[in-house]
Amino acid sequence: MIRFLTLLCLICVLTLKSNAQSLEGLKLSESEVPEGYKSTDSKNCVSIQSCIFYDRPDMYESTIGKVKSKQVQNFTSRKDKGSIMYFEFEEEFKSEAFLGGLLWGGAKPSTAHPEEFHSSGKFLVIWSCKKESSVKKVSQAKVKAMLK
Repeated sequence: MIRFLTLLCLICVLTLKSNAQSLEGLKLSESEVPEGYKSTDSKNCVSIQSCIFYDRPDMYESTIGKVKSKQVQNFTSRKDKGSIMYFEFEEEFKSEAFLGGLLWGGAKPSTAHPEEFHSSGKFLVIWSCKKESSVKKVSQAKVKAMLK
């Protein structure tokens, strides 16, 4: 019985770790999406730069590295809309300075370019949402907890 419980615990831990280290594990589930928001197929990037980066990361491959996989979630509510873009690279992502310049055209987010991003190891998440977006806040908390 102890052997069975030990094996079961090991499987649970490995499942959690593998789920956390995948794009699917980083995405918001339906139950995590704040009230009033709904998923949509329409890209809702606040500024065009983040959508172009998502659509054509190969244009920047010599600087950012090769993208292994990518996914996007688009949300809308009565007062807000935005997109969350998830990337997994073949190698560790180390191009934060380049990405910031590309998205913001400067050193930090602005009202016109409010995108924020977080990278850890091979993973990169870009939030193209307004600064006060509830869906962004929920997603950021989840991503940062999973990609410590």
